[in-house]
Amino acid sequence: MKKYTTGFFICVLLAGIQSFAQTPITISETPTRHGPEKGSLIIIGGGGATPEIWNKFVELAGGKENAKIVVITAAAGDSSVYKSDGVELVKRETGIKNVTMLHTSSLTEANSEKFIAPIKAATGIYFVGGRQWRIADSYLNTLTHKAFQEVLERGGVISGTSAGASIQGSFLWRGDTKGAHILVGDHTQGIGFLKNSAIDQHLLRRNRQFDLVEFIRRSPEIIGIGLDEATAIIVQKDVFEVVGRSYVAVYDYNTIVAPRERKFSDGNGPETNFQGPFFFLKQGQKYDLKERKVIPDSPVKE
Repeated sequence: MKKYTTGFFICVLLAGIQSFAQTPITISETPTRHGPEKGSLIIIGGGGATPEIWNKFVELAGGKENAKIVVITAAAGDSSVYKSDGVELVKRETGIKNVTMLHTSSLTEANSEKFIAPIKAATGIYFVGGRQWRIADSYLNTLTHKAFQEVLERGGVISGTSAGASIQGSFLWRGDTKGAHILVGDHTQGIGFLKNSAIDQHLLRRNRQFDLVEFIRRSPEIIGIGLDEATAIIVQKDVFEVVGRSYVAVYDYNTIVAPRERKFSDGNGPETNFQGPFFFLKQGQKYDLKERKVIPDSPVKE
């Protein structure tokens, strides 16, 4: 049974300052409210990525010949250090040859200049799936965390799937060490590439579409993003675009407390009206995170 732990409101309050015994890194204030001021995020809902998602990753990382990718395997646990699955996946799907694996579960190692050297040269980062709290325990508020941010500041791309999607939010959703069924647990601070956000994944595949509703109702400053499998959002500044086979759900406080009639179409028929505490976006649709509104499609020129 999915649940919120006791002390829910305290967890929400402390989400932005919990440091796991680390001094919080300094992130410069930017005009953007949610997304990165520079660079791009590709946040994938798990279950594999489509060729279009991988192609976008290649493009934003600088192209096959120029891209330098670092694969972060912390979410998969320490056994992943003996496997090259993540590296082989990126090479196979992208054609990029310069792909390096980086793994640690030690904050001391994550705070060393030697460890972050590959990230300093990277044009792209890819977080594999697993458990998101492991990423937090390994990297939160370390020199490595700062180096990830600098990849964006150089105009690079950060991507991740499943746990590697949720960790990109500022509030760490399903971050409890006892299991993903606990929605707000013993780890609540994400790495925060997408600020003021909570990110869920495997949304429709695992029937999770209503799980973020009550949390967002109680946390009006946070926007909730739920991604189904083989589906991603590409975030640049405060706008994201949906890419993939399925849907992305948006959870906004104003929509939850005062649901409005919206237009929706599955692409196979006419649009229909519906009311609800969240709404879905599909392939090609864009959303303004700062203004919290869907960006209308540009009219087709005849």
